[in-house]
Order: sequence, then C-alpha cells, then structure tokens
Amino acid sequence: MIDKRYKETVHTDKNNYEYITISNDENKVRIYTLKNGLKVFLAQNFDAPRIQTYIPVRTGSNNDPADNTGLAHYLEHMMFKGTSKIGTQNWEKEKGLLDQISALYEEHKAEPDPDKKKEIYKKIDSISQEASQYAIANEYDKAISSLGASGTNAHTWFDETVYKNNIPNNELEKWLKIEKERFSEIVLRLFHTELESVYEEFNRAQDNDSRLVNYELMSALFPTHPNGQQTTLGRPEHLKNPSMKAIHKYFDEYYVPNNYAMVLVGDLDFEETIQLVEQYFGTIPYRELPKKTPVIEQPLTEIVKRTVKSPTTPRVQLAWRTDSYGTREAMLADITANILSNRGEAGLLDLNINQTQRMLWAQAFSVGLKQYGYFSIVAVPKETQTLDEAKNMVLEQLELIKKGDFPDWMLPAIISDFKLQRLKGLETADGLATNLYDAYIKGRLWEQELNELGVYQSFTKEDVVDFANSFFKDNYVIIDKEKGVNDQLLRVENPGITPIKINRDAQSEFLKEIIAEKTEDIQPEFIDYEKEIVTDTIKDKKLSFVRNKYNDIAQVHFIFSFGSDHDRDLGISTQLLQYLGTEDLSPENLKKEFFKVGISNDFKTTNDQLLITLSGLEENIEKGIALLQHWMYDVKPDQEIYKQFVETVLENRQATKKDKNRIMTALTNYTKLGNISRYTDIISKEELENSHAEVFTDRMKNLFKYPYQVFFYGKDLEGFKNYIGKYVDHESYQIPQPKQYPEPETSGHVYFMNYDMVQMEMSKVGKGYEVDPSNFGKINVFNEYFGRGLSSIVFQEIRESKSLAYSAYVSYAANAELGHPDYITTYIGTQPDKLQTAVSTMSELMNELPDVPIQFENAKNAALKQIASTRITRNNIFFNTLRLKKLGIYHDFRKDIYGQIENLKFEGLKEFYQTKISPIHFNTAIIGKKENLDMNAVNEMGTFKELTLEEIFGH
Repeated sequence: MIDKRYKETVHTDKNNYEYITISNDENKVRIYTLKNGLKVFLAQNFDAPRIQTYIPVRTGSNNDPADNTGLAHYLEHMMFKGTSKIGTQNWEKEKGLLDQISALYEEHKAEPDPDKKKEIYKKIDSISQEASQYAIANEYDKAISSLGASGTNAHTWFDETVYKNNIPNNELEKWLKIEKERFSEIVLRLFHTELESVYEEFNRAQDNDSRLVNYELMSALFPTHPNGQQTTLGRPEHLKNPSMKAIHKYFDEYYVPNNYAMVLVGDLDFEETIQLVEQYFGTIPYRELPKKTPVIEQPLTEIVKRTVKSPTTPRVQLAWRTDSYGTREAMLADITANILSNRGEAGLLDLNINQTQRMLWAQAFSVGLKQYGYFSIVAVPKETQTLDEAKNMVLEQLELIKKGDFPDWMLPAIISDFKLQRLKGLETADGLATNLYDAYIKGRLWEQELNELGVYQSFTKEDVVDFANSFFKDNYVIIDKEKGVNDQLLRVENPGITPIKINRDAQSEFLKEIIAEKTEDIQPEFIDYEKEIVTDTIKDKKLSFVRNKYNDIAQVHFIFSFGSDHDRDLGISTQLLQYLGTEDLSPENLKKEFFKVGISNDFKTTNDQLLITLSGLEENIEKGIALLQHWMYDVKPDQEIYKQFVETVLENRQATKKDKNRIMTALTNYTKLGNISRYTDIISKEELENSHAEVFTDRMKNLFKYPYQVFFYGKDLEGFKNYIGKYVDHESYQIPQPKQYPEPETSGHVYFMNYDMVQMEMSKVGKGYEVDPSNFGKINVFNEYFGRGLSSIVFQEIRESKSLAYSAYVSYAANAELGHPDYITTYIGTQPDKLQTAVSTMSELMNELPDVPIQFENAKNAALKQIASTRITRNNIFFNTLRLKKLGIYHDFRKDIYGQIENLKFEGLKEFYQTKISPIHFNTAIIGKKENLDMNAVNEMGTFKELTLEEIFGH
C-alpha cells in the first residue's frame, strides 16, 4: 500500500476564485482553472522581485500534419513576429500583401516543376520586400526587453511548445498585456526570411552528431508513431515548401486556452495575480481540440540494427521502448537506469566499466514522454575494441540486474538521491516552474508528481529483478555510430533572398503605449558582503559562512588559491584520484560509501584555483569530509590503474580531435592566443607514459598542507565549527609561482580547419585593452544594444533582414582579472554560399556604431531593470566576493555599474566604441569543408593558414 501523503484540497480565495492546493506541498502551489479552460499555476518565491513565467502549449511536432513536418517549430518562431498590433506600421496595407504571399505559397507548394517554383518564389520575394516596408522587426522582443525581461526564448519538442520569460514582478500586468495579444492571433510577417533561418537551424542539426544518432534511434524505436517519424525540425522538403494557410489552421486549433497553461513562480501576490490573468486571458474563447486517433506501436520482437556514420569517435547506443511517463514500467525503467548509472557515482556501469576503465565511457538513462518513452545505454569503446564488444560489455551489466546481483543498499540509496535531487530542483523559482509545466504537458496532476517518490519507495528489489527479466529481451534498437563519411548530409543552395527593410526606428502604437505606461520602479538592493558573510578562523584557515535559508542541503568548499598555472599537472592528479582507493577502501567501495551517505564530491581546477566541493544533506556533511580526507591522505598509488588511466586520457584526447565543437573551441583558442597557451600546454604523451602513479598521488596526499580557506553553506555554523577543526592541519607548504602565458596581439591572421560539415562557422577574436571596471556599464549596454539578444542590431541585420545565419553575435567580454586584456568576439554560423555576404554585413555593422535612439534607450532601460530586480542569494553571496577580489573590488560593484548605466548617453557609448573597439585588429577562425571555402573572400580578411589538429590541441 502506497502512502499518498499529498492530497488535493479545494479552496476559495477572498475574491471567490476557486483553486486547488496539495496537502504537505512545501511550495504551496495554487492551481486555478479559468472558465475558458486555462490552467494557472502560481507559487511564491521571494529570492528576488522577479517572476519566472512559462506558457506551455500541449502541442509539438507530434501534431504536425504529415505533409507539413516542422510546422509546430516554425510556428514557435513566428510567435515572435507580432500581431496586427505588435510589429506593424500600417496593418491594413500589410495584411493585403501578406494575403498575397500566403496564396503564392500555396501555389508554390502545389507546383511540381522546379523552374516554375523558382519563378513563384521570386514573386514571393518581391512582394515580401513591399510588405517589409510596413513591418517592424523584433518588436515583440523590444516590448519584452523594455520590461527588463531576461531569458526570453521558446522551445518545441514532441508534445510541447513552451514560451519563456523571467520578468520583474512590477511589470506583470504589462507582460500579460503583451502575451495576451501574442496568444490571441498570429501574423506571419517576414515569413520567408525566418523560414531560411529555420533551414539554417536544420543545417546546424545536420552538423550535430548526437542529433543524427538520435533521429535514427527514434525512427527505429517508433516505426509508426510520430515520436520517431516526425522530427521537431521537420523534413527539408517540407521546410522548403511551407504553407502559411496550414500554420494559421494549426494555431487556431491548438493555441487555445484549454490547451495551454500559465505558470508563474516568484515574488507575487496570489489574489492580485489571478485577477490579472483572468482580466487578460479569461476573454480568449474556449475551443474544442481536434480529435486524434492514438497511434499504437506494435511490440518490438527482434533486434533492430541501424548504422550512422560521421567523423566523430565511434559509439554504440541501445534502446528499449517503455510505457509512458509516470507508469509503473517507466518508473522501474528509471530505477534500473540509476542502478546502472547514478550520476557517475556508484552504478554498475559507473563502477564496473567507467571506474575500471574497461572502455572509454558508458551511461544508462531513461526518457519518459507523454506517450511511450525509452530506456537507453550509450557505450564508447576504446580504439582497440569493436562496437560489438562494447555492446556485450553493457549487456553483461544488465544481466547482473536480472540476477539480482547488485547490493541491497543500492535501491534505498537511489531513492534518497531522488529526494535530494528533487529538493535541489524545487528550491529555485525556475526549478519549480519547470517541474510544473512539465507535469502539465505530460497530463499529470501536481498531486501525482508529489506522490511519485512514495511510489518509487514502494518498489522492492524483487520488483526490479522481475521487471528486468521481463523487459530486457532481444527487443531493442541498436545504433552503431561508426567513424566515416556521412553520406546523408543535405547541401542546399542559397534561395537568393533579397534583404528586407527592418525599420529600426519605427514603433507601433502598441509598443508606444507599453513604454509610456509607467510602473512603480523596483529599487535596486545592493548586498553588504560583510553582513551576509560570517568569517572566523579554524586553526590557521579562514572560515566563511553563509546561511542556507531554504532547505537542509549543505555544501563545504575547500578553496586553494593555486591552479594549473602554478602546477600544470594538478588537473591530471585530481582526475587520477577518481580511479584510486585506499588500503581500507577499494576505488569501487569508496564511491559506494559516498553514495550511501548521499554526499557528492567535485574537484574543479582552473588556472588559478582548485575547488573541492562536498554537497548533500547537512546531517551527513561530516561523514563526507571524513571520507574525503581518508581518501586523499591515504590514497593508494597503483601503477596498473595508472597505465589504464593514461590509455584512457590519450584515447579521450584523440576523441576530442574528432568532435566538431571541440575542434572549433581549440581553433578559436589558437586564433586568440596562438600556439603557446594554457589550452595547448598539457602534459605530453611521453611524459604520461614514462611517469609513475606516485608522482600524482603525492600531490593529493600533500594537498591539505598548502594554504586554503573553507567556505560552509548550511544552517548550523556552530555545529560545523565543532567538528571541522579535527580535519584541518596547519599549512607547511608554500604556493609555487604561477607560469605566465603570453597574450599576443591579434593582427589579421585567418586560421582554417578542414571538417566535413554542411555549414561554415566563423569566429573573429580581437584583443582589447586592459580591463577597466569603470567601463562595465558601457559593456553591458553595448552587448544588449548591439551584439547579443533577439533585439540587438546584429541579430536584426544578419538574421531578420538578410536571413544569412541562424546564429550571429558580437560579444565584448571583460577580463575577470586586473592587468589582463578584454576580448571582442564575433560569430557567424551559416551556409558556405552565404558566408561572404554575412562577413561583409558584419564588417559594415562594425565600421561604425549604428545610432538608433529608440533601441539605445530600450537597451539601457532593460539593463537597469535587470540589475534593479536581481538579488544575489545562496552560495553566490560568497563566490561573488572571490570574483570581485580579482578586480580589486571589495563591495557589490553592481551599484557602480547601475550608476554608470543611469548616466550613459549614446555619445558615451559611441566614444567607448570608437576608442575601445574600432581600433582593434582581429584574427579569424573558420571551420568547414575546404572545397566550399571562398579563398578570394578569405584572403581579404588577412593572412591565411590552414592548421592541423596537432597545432590547435597541442598534442
């Protein structure tokens, strides 16, 4: 019998609104249902005077028409284009042209002749030019950013489309006004340029190795269900033949209040908030949803094998189809996945394969969807192993579960870990809001979600063993990801879109009203670090403490003020430690002991710091400290394990040299810093192979003899002080001098890496002047106004006007430490035949800072509102002081930045641009297929050099 301690109770508030709460719900969530069917989830979180908002719509790619896949995702993009009030200068004139464009798209879709299709598209392009005279690009984003919103975005998946904003709580009514307008109608303006951006997103996905494997996996797992037959991005032939009429129909059918919810978590008043929601969203009419016949998959009765090829390291992925999220089968699959992999701690794969280094890496996980789900294992073999050998190794671990050959303590430890992770997940406004919208999408009651842990607790070891024996048969999908040429890549030509007008200076009457409508300002609060951080001394160590006001999770951090600059091999030493035990505890048993007490450990090495963190329930922190120090003081060197470790390190290095993202990171680093940098200065293969385990374990044994400080985040400082002293020794070693790395000038070099991919990616990096905190306010506004975000100048021009790239930005990054330079980075990812135009456009934009007064004021006010409504909380109170110290700052510097922005005029920003950015010379990094490279264009950028993997990685 499952004890359901969480039960629904119906209440009526003082304004006669009926709502539901769940008994024993510590977050006190209120669930309202308006007369039109809109579900409203409200909860309070007073970390900051802000509200995390989500509008989750119960529809996604699974509802795409079979001949219009990708429609739900494309509609998500178009929801940012405005309405008949937002984003237009003259709706009557614009509407007539949009109707013509819609009719032409239907004609285009039906026309089989490729040449005639091109002629129709030219007409679409021509009329779109005319229509763009009346359109105002990105006006929704300008309206939202004027509120001081952050995190403005959306995503589409199988059964969901979710719209996201984090807003200051004093702007709630204006946000509701904007969103009500957005959800009342859809206008498909600037349609063909956005369509090309979506196709660029499709191209990025083609270059994403994980997506390629996942598409093949889902297709085989779900041969008839949309889960596997309709990808979120859609088929290319559908993206190139869209129907505006179909998108309008989809919006009318699914974007109805009885099919979406409003999730608001933050500093809000329940009664006032529901009244406002009712005022704006209560008038949108209820509509019956389309009737759908469920697609039922036949059980898999055999092994289905597929092969995918790409340049990256080979791996194998297995998957079994499960029942839907929240079912008994899905929950048992989740437990089984955690018996194999529990966050890399003490699962069978963790200990028997990863810990013993039998292959490069293996992990199990389960995914629960609204209908069906899957259990999966990924295995990455060593170079000397075949994919079949990797498959057999992970199947061996499944056999152990079938036999019940796993310790009795593991199941209760996993449930305890579930509790801990849920506690962490629900402590922030965003975490709680995410849980709420996810439950809504999956059709789950909040009561069911809260009672879920009780269901997990009811499962016995016998239940798990019975499940494993009945579930894991030869009824799975296996995807072999081999190293090779991907012959499935689609390379498309630029359709020849004429740039459209984006009317930066224009504002609709709607936006003018939003900006003119004044709300009472939130006053910024700047933290007094001396009051918030309690300091003490334990022996000769500084102890800092910040109180956890939220839950029973505690953290202890041992902070060493030296890192890889002081000792190049420190990172390797902490990595090797993970594979070693002591005389009393084997490496496997050590992992188990940490997991039993629910304490996680983390070692993080940066260039100037080593941070060791223990985290878990406060009552178990001392046990974690005792284990940590037993491990480090008594670590047992083992040369055989060390040899295996070296083999793993070297193979992982080779794997990174096959991964496109890692290659681009290394190439950009080389472009920025040249061939001598922290990135390339690593312990060599020969040094590793000729060394001994003791060289690295001695570092760990002696680590606590170096100077360090302790930071404790929890509730009971006195209790912590009572025991921490016995784990602290007096220091006896001095910190070595750090190595100094050059920061060379960037002076017009172009570095290229050849890689088989659909897109080209280009990043320009310029070395700026030494960091100056008095410029931080200008940098903040510059990035908001010019370089980053949906309403920035760069985004509007490169994506909205010319449809040249899905992703493009300019970012000014201030250095984190005095005496070192800032860096300016530009980025473009696009099709090869668009790269030159994109580069030219970016260069034109960078020539002189565009003067758009409305946009400047909007960016400035958005930056001020974000600072005013942000609060520093939890362990960030302490870690912010460490960051500021590197800049010679000992107070809450946001106060200075706020003052800088308040007094900033456009002339000041322009002067900053002309003196600090315009004079900068850039180096350029380009990755892509060499045959697609326009050498004439490249030579105009600077001195060209094609690099090798060995040069950019340093090995």
